[in-house]
Amino acid sequence: MISQVFILSSKGDHLIYKDFRGEAESNVVSVFYEKVTALTGDQPPVVMTHKDLHFIHIRQGGLYWVATTTADSSPFTIIEFLNRLSSLVKDYCGSLSEKSVQMNFALIYELLDEVVDYGYIQTTSSDVLKNFIQTEAVTSRPFSLFDLSNVGLFGAETQQSKVAPSSAATRPIQSSREQGGKSEIFVDVIERMSVVLGSNGVLMKADVEGEIRVKCYMPSCSEMRIGLNEEFSIGKSQLRGYGAAVRVDECSFHQAVKLDEFDTHRILRLCPSQGEQTVMQYQLADDLPSAPPFRLFSTIERDSGGRLLMYLKLRCDLPPKSAAINVSSTIPVPKGSVSLSQELSSPDQSAELRPQSRAIVWQIPRFPGGTQLSALFKLEVSGLSSASMLEVGPVGLSFELPKFTATGLQIRFLRLSPIQPGPSQRWVRYVTHSDSYTIRI
Repeated sequence: MISQVFILSSKGDHLIYKDFRGEAESNVVSVFYEKVTALTGDQPPVVMTHKDLHFIHIRQGGLYWVATTTADSSPFTIIEFLNRLSSLVKDYCGSLSEKSVQMNFALIYELLDEVVDYGYIQTTSSDVLKNFIQTEAVTSRPFSLFDLSNVGLFGAETQQSKVAPSSAATRPIQSSREQGGKSEIFVDVIERMSVVLGSNGVLMKADVEGEIRVKCYMPSCSEMRIGLNEEFSIGKSQLRGYGAAVRVDECSFHQAVKLDEFDTHRILRLCPSQGEQTVMQYQLADDLPSAPPFRLFSTIERDSGGRLLMYLKLRCDLPPKSAAINVSSTIPVPKGSVSLSQELSSPDQSAELRPQSRAIVWQIPRFPGGTQLSALFKLEVSGLSSASMLEVGPVGLSFELPKFTATGLQIRFLRLSPIQPGPSQRWVRYVTHSDSYTIRI
C-alpha cells in the first residue's frame, strides 16, 4: 500500500507530488532529499526510513522516483511499480527528462489517478490505460532552420535517410494517432560490455549483458515473430548449427513471449502492447567471440625537465566498415598534477586535465575500425618521483558501438500478423555500450 508518490529533479525540485492517503506529513519531500544528499557515495540505499515512514526510490532519467509507505509492504513490489511507472511515463511522454515531466505534468497526474487508487496499485498496462487517458503529450524538438542532414545534391535522398535515427523511438505512443495512423515498430538489440585488459594486452575479464527491446507504435498487431540466429545457443552444451556459434550463458524472456518455436527454429512469438517492453535478456561471462574492440599501448617516462611524459596509442580493432562514437578515455594521474600540454594525432580529438578527479580525459568523437590514434601528454607534477609515477592508470574507456553486437546476436527476420493494412515501417537497430572497460598500464 502506497501513501505518496513524487518525482524530484537531481537538484531536489518538486516536479510531481501525489498524496493518496493523507497519512504522512507535508514535508516528506524535503526530508527525503535531505537524507539522500547527506549520504556519501553515488549509490544511496533504495529503502530509507524516517520515523514510521519508509522511502523507496529509484533513479531513472536523472530523476528521483519515490514512493512512501507506512505499512509493511514488500519493497520489491514497490520498486517494480516505480520501474513500471517510469516506463509508462516514458511511453506516454516520449522520453524521461526533467523538461518532459514539467511539460506533461497534467498527463502524469492523469496516469497516477488511473494507476493507483487510494494507495492500491490497479494496473500499469498501456493497453488498458489507453482507453482512459485523454490528455495528449507535449513534445519539444530543438529548433533548426536548415535540417539538411538527410538531403543530398538537388534534394536527392541520401542513404542516411533510410536509417532510423536514435531519437526516432523517443516519441509518445499516442503520436501514432496524431500522424494519420502511421505505424512503426522498433526492435533494439542493446548490449553492455565489461572488459579488463592486462598491461600486456591479455584479456583478463570479459562479460556481456544484453537485451532485446521492442517499442511498438502499431495501433493493432495480433502477433509478432522475431527470428534470431539459427546458431544461437544457450550454455556450452547446446552448440548447434553449421555457422559460427552465437552463444550466451543465461537467457530469460518476458512473460508474454511464446517459446513453442524457440527450441527448434529460434523464433520468439509475442503480442506486443503499445509502448516499450524488454522481450529477452541474456548474459555471457568470461568470453568474447571476437577480439576486444580497443587496445592501448603506452609508454610512461620522465623527461630531463622533470615532467611526466605519457605516450598513448589507442587501436580500434572493429571491422573497417564499423566505427565507435563518443569514445572517452579517462587516465588517472599522480597527485600534484598542475598543468598539461598535449600533442594529438588528429584535430577532432580533445583532452583536458581535471585536477579534482586527478585524471586526464581524452575524447574522440568518432573512431573508425582498423585505425589507431595517438596522444602525447606532458604533465607538470609537483614533487614527481618514481613512486608517484606508479599512480598512473588504469585507463577507463567509455564508448558506443552502433550497428555492432559483441555476442554476434542478429535478428534474422521480423514478421507481423496480420499484415498491416496501411503503410508500416519496421526498424531493427544494434548498439553496444561500454559498461566498464578497463586497461591496465
